[in-house]
Amino acid sequence: MADPLPSVSTDQVAALVELARAGSLRAAAAGLHITEQGLRNRLVALEGLLKVSLYHKQRGPRRRSPLTPQGEQFLPRATAFLESARRLGGNEPAGPQEVHVAATQYLTLYAMLDAVRRFHRAFPAIRVRLSSRTERDIEDALLRDPDLAFGVAAPYEGGSGLDYRHLFSLDWGLIAPPRHPLLKKRGLTLADLVGVPLIVFERGSTGRQHVLNAFYRLGLSPRVDMEATTTGIVVKMVEAGLGVSLVPLMPNGSVTRGVNVGVRKLPDQIEPIHSGILIRRGETPPPAAEAFIQFLKPTDAPAPG
Repeated sequence: MADPLPSVSTDQVAALVELARAGSLRAAAAGLHITEQGLRNRLVALEGLLKVSLYHKQRGPRRRSPLTPQGEQFLPRATAFLESARRLGGNEPAGPQEVHVAATQYLTLYAMLDAVRRFHRAFPAIRVRLSSRTERDIEDALLRDPDLAFGVAAPYEGGSGLDYRHLFSLDWGLIAPPRHPLLKKRGLTLADLVGVPLIVFERGSTGRQHVLNAFYRLGLSPRVDMEATTTGIVVKMVEAGLGVSLVPLMPNGSVTRGVNVGVRKLPDQIEPIHSGILIRRGETPPPAAEAFIQFLKPTDAPAPG
């Protein structure tokens, strides 16, 4: 695949990109307003030009993607090709502009909503379409969906085909029911939490990895009693008296605002959560997306309360 686009047409490349986005031949054909056979013809022609198999032809076990490994490898180039062709042809969509962004649940709740409100006030003609997804789903969507401008998440290791642009880092803190003795303990360290019922994030999450690694580096084994998928659920479980937890804290206090829990900061004991922009490698976000990114930077965040 040294010559990525030898005499291919935009229709052929669009067929592959739409198949990756829609997930099936039927849905992709409907999205392009052509027949399934017409879609197959475009895909077969593209495969002939590139001399590789790009999508699975036979039905079988349910797959994560309709594309072959070679198709997955080619997809970012195909997406970039279509975007370049659209710009060169002056075929930018008419009417109100839209920026499609995906963010983790934590950042959606505690950072993105405020940024979207402020951006809409400044740019009322540009609509932000926000999707909340897991870190892995954000990476997967960026490689498959050309309409997704960028993702906002912690840097996910192993993300081939993506670049990371750092925005900010979040320190950790202990949250516990009011009047819990740990909230008043002098010189609080992670060792003081051993044996205390701990609520942690779900398996596979960056937050869980940071917390457990901090214990393990000190030769400590925490008592994990419960797991939860989101910070909001963790906070409510602590409020209900089910245990204590370690969570990343926003500077403006939004994580625990309006919830009856106590907070104790734990600086330099757990690796901070780094958050930033994920974009397809080699691509530049369109101007509307770049404008929205400016509203996500720390200088635009509410001042600490």
